[in-house]
Amino acid sequence: MIKLIVFGLLVGVLASGSGLGGGFLVVPLLIFLGKEAKMAVGTSFLFVFMVAVSGLLAHIRLGNVDVRTGVILALGGIVGAQLGPLLLAQVSDASFKRGFALLLVGTAVWLFANAR
Repeated sequence: MIKLIVFGLLVGVLASGSGLGGGFLVVPLLIFLGKEAKMAVGTSFLFVFMVAVSGLLAHIRLGNVDVRTGVILALGGIVGAQLGPLLLAQVSDASFKRGFALLLVGTAVWLFANAR
């Protein structure tokens, strides 16, 4: 329990400082702890939602929010968020893990290559 709280604290700092949400860290942790991939993804959304609201409030106080752009992005994201679980239901646990790993590695390579 304490380990999860400490991990949540660390991920919260990283998520609110980077805008990555934290699911990229929470999902692998939950899988490591024995959760099925689909349960890990769903559980991470609760975590991400709560951290996102808190981070949003902090960024609003600092004047770091473009509300118009955020709302426009959210319109597409809301629709996509309904399609994602339907697609995930069609994918095996092993395939999800491989695909998620490739996405993380690809993102890391892209970020590294474009760092200036």
